[in-house]
Amino acid sequence: MGIYRIGIDVGGTNTDAVILDEDFNVIGETKTPTTEDVSSGIYKAMKEVINSSNVPLSDIKYAMLGTTHATNAIVERKRLNSIAIIRLGAPATLAVKPLIGVPDDLREKLGKYVYIVQGGHEFDGREIMPLDEQELYRIAEEMKGQVDSVAITSVFSPVSRSHEERAAEIIKEVLGEELPVSLSCEIGSVGLLERENATILNASVVNVAKTTINGFVNALREEGIHDARVFLGQNDGTLMSVDYALKYPILTVACGPTNSLRGASYLSGHDNAIVVDVGGTTTDVGVLVSSFPRESSLAVEIGGARTNFRMPDLVSVGLGGGTIVRIQENGEFTIGPDSVGYRLTEKALVFGGDTLTTTDVVVALGKAEIGDSEKVRHLDQALLESIYEEMTSMVELAVDRMKTSADPVPVILVGGGSILVPATLEGASEVIRPKNHGVANAIGSAIAQVSGQVERVFSLDELGREKTLELAKQMAVNEAVEAGADPNTCDIVDIEDVPLAYLPGNATRVRVKAAGELAR
Repeated sequence: MGIYRIGIDVGGTNTDAVILDEDFNVIGETKTPTTEDVSSGIYKAMKEVINSSNVPLSDIKYAMLGTTHATNAIVERKRLNSIAIIRLGAPATLAVKPLIGVPDDLREKLGKYVYIVQGGHEFDGREIMPLDEQELYRIAEEMKGQVDSVAITSVFSPVSRSHEERAAEIIKEVLGEELPVSLSCEIGSVGLLERENATILNASVVNVAKTTINGFVNALREEGIHDARVFLGQNDGTLMSVDYALKYPILTVACGPTNSLRGASYLSGHDNAIVVDVGGTTTDVGVLVSSFPRESSLAVEIGGARTNFRMPDLVSVGLGGGTIVRIQENGEFTIGPDSVGYRLTEKALVFGGDTLTTTDVVVALGKAEIGDSEKVRHLDQALLESIYEEMTSMVELAVDRMKTSADPVPVILVGGGSILVPATLEGASEVIRPKNHGVANAIGSAIAQVSGQVERVFSLDELGREKTLELAKQMAVNEAVEAGADPNTCDIVDIEDVPLAYLPGNATRVRVKAAGELAR
């Protein structure tokens, strides 16, 4: 009896699925167009890959899903929870209201129930004001039946989380243990407004996550897979259990590109490289450091809201297999940024459509065999060469932006659209296009480890540096185990401590990530 795993990754253009055996060999793979509702595309891909692989259904023990459901919900402002936003920070933070700087349409959707309550801490852990518990009880009564998710943010909660935890207890006492409550100390880092935004967005996509997970589990059951343990991809290239994903759905945002990076590392055998993932709509360029995606150190916008929870460091370029090429009468041209997306097979010239795409350009130049090359034979070859040069330089520029030195580095090409990129690139020591590169994202989700991360401000005066770091490491391992990792295989894969000179008590911000194999 073998142990198999199914990995599915949803992209803007295609939904990819693979089945791997216990040695991570690809037994079956498929690529189907992503559907508008996302879910039916997932079910179709799953059905196709199961049918093509002839694996006994009872032997499929793991199912991994990398999905864009939460991202889409935030960007499209659809299917969001009815949330309450509670900030513990009066009177110190009254001048700057929650959701400031967030686009009006998102603020309208999420800002119906906003409260600023007395409480919060100073940067050294002292209370600004005692927590106003009476006000919290009053708010909880007022919210009854009105909201189905709550976001709680307290000033400097990464230093002291006691006010957030007590506020959550009160809310659950009045509104029931089942109500999802998102705490900012578990989601973002120190900056108040960005951490608050990340927490608000997390609270807003709980229902989306629940629907997605239930739909995935039901689809597996309908195919006859009853025993598989289900995991979701998170945006550091690792997995999380269903319970963990329901608590922190925001961590699924941007998991697609990170799955591709992990898949690229596995398929190529390279731990340190730049990965160019060419999809149907965009090209995402990321960096592998010790086989994991490099993390962004900047505040990241999601749906127009600035956040500071961990995100991969990526550059996205509007170049993919479905990118539209427009030629002016004077011979000038533009490439994208818009794309025909999942309608490539009906819109592109090589498929009998009426839109010139980048795929048509590479087919007409004889660099790829897709569709009917006769349909693009009439195009001007010299002009196409110029367009192709421009496409290549778009990729080279993105690679250059991600490099930390001028030295050439290995570049790994993955994704269904990677036929657009030539075999040599300026600034690359080598260009690697590994086997199964077209479904690297689904492979990345299937082979991924489970991780946990802790980012907190510690006072070194309390325990000393050595013991503080040991405590942080243990907390990260505990997080990984809670997310579904086997405690015996957990290793620390990343550690960073930054002294905070402006804080008393010899304060330092410690970030630790632990990762381990799936618990059997």
